[in-house]
Amino acid sequence: MRSRWQRRFLRFLGVGLAIALLFFSIIVIRMAIAFQQAPLPQAIFVLGGDFARTTYAGQIWQAHPEMNVWVSDFPVYLDRQGEVLTQLGVPENQLRLDGQAMDTVTNFTTLVGQFEQQRLQHLYLVTSDFHMRRARAIAAIVLGSRGIVVTPAAVQSNQEFESVLKAVRDVVRSIIWLVAGKTGASLNPKLNERRSAAALLLRRSEPKVTTPNVSNM
Repeated sequence: MRSRWQRRFLRFLGVGLAIALLFFSIIVIRMAIAFQQAPLPQAIFVLGGDFARTTYAGQIWQAHPEMNVWVSDFPVYLDRQGEVLTQLGVPENQLRLDGQAMDTVTNFTTLVGQFEQQRLQHLYLVTSDFHMRRARAIAAIVLGSRGIVVTPAAVQSNQEFESVLKAVRDVVRSIIWLVAGKTGASLNPKLNERRSAAALLLRRSEPKVTTPNVSNM
């Protein structure tokens, strides 16, 4: 016979799985509604870390000049992000440059509220091909929970694709953000080191040098 502890554990596990199933079902329903109400992207969202992404976003904008372009990156890169986009024709009043994020999860969590305020339901998601799987997984949780969907716009690179474990880790962090309002980014012991390195590399780089993938943590 099962012990009392085993029965309690199985009961707790069953309740947890039921809650998780309900949670993900709600996200799927909200995403389906968003696709129905906004079948085409309404804005462009760029994850910082490589100016090739910014250039690609500018090219997308040239085909859809009615869209605003949102960029999430470290503050030290925002001026150059704006320069790249304005050189491609994007008016300053259509630029939304944000420097709150510390990593990929916070690229999404720091801006999802503003997307909601702007009543955006569908975004072009611009990032590198090796980074897209993790970015889409985070987007499904963070943006999907608010009824926002993405169309991936991947920039080709020569880098090896990220591991599934990285995506799983950030999905867990995204769920924690939904439940507790915290992403766990502040627990990263290398965060300040990477941000300092990013600033140093920016000062040393030439105007056309591609930035390192510092935001793909």
